Amino acid sequence: MLWSRVEQIATGGPGGPVEQLSDGQNRIGQSGLTESQFCINSSGGLTDGNGRGCIVTKATLQFQCDQGTTAMPGFSIASDGKLSYKSNSDLFACPTGDNGGFNIYTQKLYGEPGCVPVTLSSDNCKAPAPAPAPMTPTSSCPAELPAGFEYPHLIVPIDSKNPNTAYGTSYNGTARGSISSIFNFDIPATKRGKTCKLQFMFPRQEQLETSAFTFNGDGYFKFAALSAAANESTIYASVPKVEQDFGIIKMTPGNGYTVATTSCPATTRFGIWFQALEGSALDFFQDYNPCPIGLYVVTE
Repeated sequence: MLWSRVEQIATGGPGGPVEQLSDGQNRIGQSGLTESQFCINSSGGLTDGNGRGCIVTKATLQFQCDQGTTAMPGFSIASDGKLSYKSNSDLFACPTGDNGGFNIYTQKLYGEPGCVPVTLSSDNCKAPAPAPAPMTPTSSCPAELPAGFEYPHLIVPIDSKNPNTAYGTSYNGTARGSISSIFNFDIPATKRGKTCKLQFMFPRQEQLETSAFTFNGDGYFKFAALSAAANESTIYASVPKVEQDFGIIKMTPGNGYTVATTSCPATTRFGIWFQALEGSALDFFQDYNPCPIGLYVVTE
């Protein structure tokens, strides 16, 4: 899958998260249901958390997910997180009469005056924004770390295919397939309120003295700030909520990247989630010796 852990939120009408009946009908506004999660593949096909393919029905153009059905292509997620079907993000929610619930349609349901316009969006799954320009290389390294930089004090790998398995700590940052990594940073209280830059250093193999990496694929990776830091026991099932999505960045060896520039958090410890998109893989030994490689925070 190209993206995962998609949680859709409706704006307009009853609003709120997209939830599901046991048969896969997608609902908003209905009491007693559980919030749904979806995956979207490179063809624009949506699959729900139970593995059911999502479709738009021919008869009524209702958006639902059915057991044993192949996911219908044509969905997409824009850089602002908005879901579209065949390039149209304008959907409709129509009342069902069942505990305040509304079904979701790509067109207004004929003969139902209670239908209202809605849009669906996800704050933790967005299409690639324009890649940041690489930092200016120096004579020997793609970029240099200034004095006072912060390095991760904990790296924890997690695996979405083994969501309840704890892998402990690691010296490596890994993002490939179902495996991703959380980096903990400790920011001194004296730097609170200053500007924090999250930087990823990615030199070429021959520029490294005490480190190494393996890199494959297209080079698309995703970064996000979490609402809390990780610990040695963190598992995929317990990953803190994404607080700020920094989007998707295309990275290649021989460059340094400013992933995000933001105010330093009020808390002195925070976590950054590093994930790979399908077709990309990176495993590296985090090391600040020449040339530095990995994820760092620089304050200004």
